[in-house]
Amino acid sequence: MANKSEVSTAKHFVHITLKNADGSALRVRASGKCQTWKTRPNAFKLPVKYGLYNSFYITEENADQWKVA
Repeated sequence: MANKSEVSTAKHFVHITLKNADGSALRVRASGKCQTWKTRPNAFKLPVKYGLYNSFYITEENADQWKVA
């Protein structure tokens, strides 16, 4: 349920359905700057990290699976 403005300002996110081993919701933190494009105004890409070594991007395709913590 996160949108472009929330993603660009927030630092911590919680997944709606995925859980950790202890049953708590999967939490991630932003590890860089939100990237946007002039030619694609609705597109964004935010690098996030969870655990010690795992990282990925929150984009407009998967932003509906995340909410701001």
